[in-house]
Amino acid sequence: MSTETILILGGSYAGISAAHYALKHTIPQLPKENDVTYNVTLVNPSKDLYWRFAAPRALVSKQMMPYDQIFYPIEPAFTYAFPKFKFIQGTATHVDAAGQSVSVTTVEGEQMTVNYAALVIATGFTTPSPLFTQANDRASLEAVYDAFQQGLKTAKTVVIGGGGPVGVETAGEVAEILNGRPGFMGAGPKNPKAQVTLVCADKKLLPVLRESIGKTAEGFLKKLGCSVTYNTRVVSAIKTSKEEGAKTKVELSNGETIEADIYIDATGSRPNTSFLPKEWLDNRNRVSCNPKTLRVEHESAGPRVYALGDVGSYTRGGVMDLSLAVPVVMTNLKQDLLRHLSGTVFAGDRHYNPNLKEQQICPIGTQKGVGAFNGFKVPSQMVWMIKGRDYLISQLAQGTLRGDQWKKEGKWTPVQDFGKAGLSQG
Repeated sequence: MSTETILILGGSYAGISAAHYALKHTIPQLPKENDVTYNVTLVNPSKDLYWRFAAPRALVSKQMMPYDQIFYPIEPAFTYAFPKFKFIQGTATHVDAAGQSVSVTTVEGEQMTVNYAALVIATGFTTPSPLFTQANDRASLEAVYDAFQQGLKTAKTVVIGGGGPVGVETAGEVAEILNGRPGFMGAGPKNPKAQVTLVCADKKLLPVLRESIGKTAEGFLKKLGCSVTYNTRVVSAIKTSKEEGAKTKVELSNGETIEADIYIDATGSRPNTSFLPKEWLDNRNRVSCNPKTLRVEHESAGPRVYALGDVGSYTRGGVMDLSLAVPVVMTNLKQDLLRHLSGTVFAGDRHYNPNLKEQQICPIGTQKGVGAFNGFKVPSQMVWMIKGRDYLISQLAQGTLRGDQWKKEGKWTPVQDFGKAGLSQG
């Protein structure tokens, strides 16, 4: 008896969505043979889905954002698919493309090799600050948050580096928890207790959005007691001593130095690709893939390898983009497997067509926010309704875990473009 495995690396939104899609729409359509079984294997360092979207609020207060609302056990969500689903808590350390296998170190320290018929790389990214990344288990990140919240109670000076959505959202949550909400029609907090500074390397906040929306965001931050410094980078941030609670000396590119009680690095992300061959990566260390089919097409990758989510070279990132990308990867994977297993001929590939319209939603504190959707500016109250209330938990968290979005495959039009799409992978 042989087993054909669809191996998915990464257990966040992308990986979990890919697993549900494969179980519901791929495996049922594979050829049924007496001596062959099929399964989906998901590998992730943590046994829980970490709702990263809520990190800006979770890091400031576990009363406002209880930990049970940001961590969700992965394996129970797939009980409907046992034994065709397998979960491995571990970290991928090496890919042997020639042998079509991945080396994994489990949470217990065991070394194992997982063979694959198709490989989906959905390992996401790591942030410079531990506040926005789940490196291993839930308890470790909870301990990071507990320690941060303890230090935040007495902080008088806070510096946040990064003018993107994570930096802006974090600045809003930190400023509000320290300084309180502004009074009615107030220009700022009634009794500010801390100086909060957001350092932005660009000339405006939220680079994806138009400048006027960034200015509105600055206005909301100012009302919470947070100032913004533009066209400036954080050059270094060094603790003044090894003692607990020591200040951080923050040096800025404009020559200014701030001695901060707390410094938060929200300057970007690093793709989790260190275990992959260098030739598979682009100049930003993301997985280089066909921008239409999302296949990894470097000759050394071999057949049926795909990139999905923030780790891929094709995307600007974001959960809304994943809604477009998941069906593309999983449809092409299914066709490639069928071509490999039974020689089935298809009319063409499924293509990824990104939505490049202005699109981003950014809460600022518990009451305000800015954003745009499909090129249209979203009013502050609507931002609160969409995301600011609970950072999408009530709308998406449980549904993501269950794979509700992928109950149906949906219609699509095959594209036959040998020069660009790379029909292959049989």
